[in-house]
Amino acid sequence: MQPMTANLGHTVVVENRPGANGSIGATLVARSPADGLTLLVGVTDTHAVNPAAMRNLPYVPERDFVPVNLITRVPLALAVGPTQRQIVDLKAFVAAAKARPSALTHSSWGVGSVSQIAMLRIGEAAGIELLHVPFTGAAPAAQALAAGQVDAMVMPAGAAEALARDGTVRVLAVLSSERLPLLPQVPTLKEEGLDLSISIFQGIFAPARTPEAVVARLNQSVARGLQDPAMLEILRGQASKAEPMTTPQLAELVTEEQQAWGRIVRSAGIRLD
Repeated sequence: MQPMTANLGHTVVVENRPGANGSIGATLVARSPADGLTLLVGVTDTHAVNPAAMRNLPYVPERDFVPVNLITRVPLALAVGPTQRQIVDLKAFVAAAKARPSALTHSSWGVGSVSQIAMLRIGEAAGIELLHVPFTGAAPAAQALAAGQVDAMVMPAGAAEALARDGTVRVLAVLSSERLPLLPQVPTLKEEGLDLSISIFQGIFAPARTPEAVVARLNQSVARGLQDPAMLEILRGQASKAEPMTTPQLAELVTEEQQAWGRIVRSAGIRLD
């Protein structure tokens, strides 16, 4: 957040408020004064998954927040662990899952997580079902994959690349619309026959009723901050890139993501409360 501090002339402090799939932190910001001083890093979970999965969600994204700017869309990847060394590509993965319905297992960082729902979206597109094994975080879920406790996982592409370096984990496909510089040899889902692109969006949101002039200034500050070399290096480590946009464009993106993720959440009967 150092680039935003320099652009705004105010010290920007990051305060983590984990819990309830991000809804605790989101609710805090939604109820904060609309003065541009308290902002939310909103993600797919807070703005697309939670509205469909939580009956008593304390906030409504389109009512309680105003979009400021997109930071990035973190690409995801599908990987298999040492228990499935014979699976060398997506076609083999689909064939193995069809041969033994619900026998292959996949980890995630929790019920209702992007990791779980992304695998459901892959399953729907490919006509397969896997047994979900939720963990309490991304790190233990990935460790379970590397240790052979589960067969597969959808995870951020940067994490998948790190696990694949020693050959224990094999990355079968990236879920982005095009191949990634960090994993240039790994095909996209579309190249492998599934017309699907999935990522995690990360954006800045302000409380509703924040003045338009303040939102405009924040939008410009985020855009300038995303040009900072240090920020670009952080994003490269996630296999992602800076994707600033206008506030209407971010609002449209959130609506599209709510439709895509919400449909799977509802059809799978996922409830988080």
